[in-house]
Amino acid sequence: MSILSIPFNSDLSAPPVSVPAYGSWQEALKDAVRDAAELCRLVNLPPQYASGAALAARDFPVFAPRGYIARMRPGDARDPLLRQVLPLEDEQTVPAGYAPDPVGDRAATRSPGLLHKYRSRILMVTTGACAVHCRYCFRRHFPYSEGPRSPDDWQGAFENIAADTTLREVILSGGDPLTLVDSHLAELARRLAAVPHLRRLRVHTRLPIMIPQRITAELIDWLRGTRLAPIVVIHANHAAELDGAVAGALARLSDAGIPLLNQAVLLGGVNDQADTLAELCERLVDLRVLPYYLHQLDRVAGAAHFEVPEAQGRDLIAQLRKRLPGYAVPRYVREMAGQEHKTILA
Repeated sequence: MSILSIPFNSDLSAPPVSVPAYGSWQEALKDAVRDAAELCRLVNLPPQYASGAALAARDFPVFAPRGYIARMRPGDARDPLLRQVLPLEDEQTVPAGYAPDPVGDRAATRSPGLLHKYRSRILMVTTGACAVHCRYCFRRHFPYSEGPRSPDDWQGAFENIAADTTLREVILSGGDPLTLVDSHLAELARRLAAVPHLRRLRVHTRLPIMIPQRITAELIDWLRGTRLAPIVVIHANHAAELDGAVAGALARLSDAGIPLLNQAVLLGGVNDQADTLAELCERLVDLRVLPYYLHQLDRVAGAAHFEVPEAQGRDLIAQLRKRLPGYAVPRYVREMAGQEHKTILA
């Protein structure tokens, strides 16, 4: 079913999704919804959604934690959180200019799992696992099976990093690095800290948003346990994602002295209104998270229905500047394959 034909469900009386009292973040991850029909049923969508969602999910499966689904409005197919995870028939349409690798990850690969695009920093694709399958994901076609799986498998990457004295920062990405156990991540951090010219360790993650109980004392210990300065970059696109449990998780990181930044993606039907973006930015600042980037959609095959025209994006940033302090306005950027830095759009 196309987003253009999505009707409102007149029956909004269904109770919100109940969430079990998980004993650990791993249990919450294991219990995530993986079936398109179940997702449609949980959020009380009309039956016609299930068949289209199942078709679109063949190439890129559904994966959404129940805690995240519980923040959605039952019966509302236009809910901005549901929109991010619900497969639509629109994904089967791939216009010209959309491709499996829109940001040039293949060309930037220095060794398996190690991407080098920008001077002074390098990125490790630590895992293909995520806490959610965002339908606009620019790595939805990434060959994760070719990458390292254990700390020992990263030996070639560590040798590359040690040999390049221009590097100052390593970014742990994925997938989502925080789906890995803390012992694995602590070993990666320890080995990176042994490289003299490195100064910072950055972690890109959506786990604090999806499964906030992932932010444990053990995680904070390894983040702060080396000489490298830690930075955590989260990914929230809408203020409704930032409930009380998420606020608590972010507070644990911030109270530990770890700087927090947010990257959002400008998405049609999710956050393409000035009021929506202003609410997101203000909520982030209130939670001690700096709005960092607002990304123009990466043109990955299957995500064209999310694209917002750049002119509209620039206008939205202009409106934000009129109503928010400067530190609360993200930079509007596009990533372009082969470029030495993000392209600033506004």
